Amino acid sequence: MSFILREAEKIICAVIFLAMTLLGFANVVVRYGTSYSLAATEELLTSGFLLLTVFGAAIAARRGEHLAVGLVYDLLPTVLRRAVFVLSVLTAALLLALSAWFSWQAVANLISNGLRSYGLGVPAWYYQAAVPFGFALVLVRYLQHAWEVWVTGDEREVITDV
Repeated sequence: MSFILREAEKIICAVIFLAMTLLGFANVVVRYGTSYSLAATEELLTSGFLLLTVFGAAIAARRGEHLAVGLVYDLLPTVLRRAVFVLSVLTAALLLALSAWFSWQAVANLISNGLRSYGLGVPAWYYQAAVPFGFALVLVRYLQHAWEVWVTGDEREVITDV
């Protein structure tokens, strides 16, 4: 169970990517075999890319591979580095929390207005429901990494391959 919790975003990304690959392949086979296309594949693949992006960001946050410009940070003395580190963690955490909140508001808006997808005709919020949870997972993984850096004092962590 701890493996699943520790590697949740990797498992989610692998399942989504496998499903997207199979769906894309099936669409190509149907299109070339029958001259027709599976109408819903575009919306499903687009939503899959959105989810891959958000959950992939959680993987990067956990491993400390988020985008950062460290030139000024590297030139600072150790005492100021700690202060800048805390400021950057607080700012990033606020941004991620706001992203989760606003994406949740977008899902609530889709639920309230009853918008349906054009290909399958399912409620549009089905595709967006995982996004706020993905941002929350990015926040949790980012804070986990920040805590490890704070405790060990090692900003230049060696990152193993996925």
